[in-house]
Amino acid sequence: MTAGLWQNWVLPGIWITLQLLIASAALGALVAFTVGTARTHRSRAVRFLAGLYTEVFRGTSALILMFWLFFVLPPLVGWQLVPMWAAILALGLCYGAYGAEIVRGGLNAVPKTQREAGIALSLTPWQRLRLVLLPQAVPEMIPSFCNLLVELLKGTALVSLLGVGDVSFAAYLVRLATQESGTIYTVTLLVYFVIALVITRSMKALERRTKANLGVVTK
Repeated sequence: MTAGLWQNWVLPGIWITLQLLIASAALGALVAFTVGTARTHRSRAVRFLAGLYTEVFRGTSALILMFWLFFVLPPLVGWQLVPMWAAILALGLCYGAYGAEIVRGGLNAVPKTQREAGIALSLTPWQRLRLVLLPQAVPEMIPSFCNLLVELLKGTALVSLLGVGDVSFAAYLVRLATQESGTIYTVTLLVYFVIALVITRSMKALERRTKANLGVVTK
């Protein structure tokens, strides 16, 4: 693989993959905490709507949703999403639904006595969530979110089917140009592995820090 192919296709592809990962992870986190918190709401209607969202998007293919947003939505609303944003929306909405269940499970794992203590201190529901529940629940969510984030990284490869120039699409172009598969796909595998390793190490460090703030010692 020549230096020109690396500089013109592979490096920009890595950068686009990172942009996709960060943007869709941010959207997914927003969805996860909003819907996951709603799943623990006192109102049955709120819980039902949040549960409906979770079931619909967990049962939806991210790839088909991506195609739907790009090909089907424009005639309905009268404007066209660029492929990058269609990909970010599809990935964020689908993976956010999985994240919502992580949030729900983490909040429900907080001992009931902690909720009762917040009520006894006359904290509002928002204050109980922010000051009591989330600080205890988030450290327990991090390992599951780490796994989900790595899965999201691998899911970004789907965007190549919309022609978005991520690292997997760049690998395809390099293969066409050089007629060699071994080198470029080995490099691509290593790129995904290194990014996943950085994610894993970073999330483990974050887990240790959040648990240390609670006075929990981890190895």
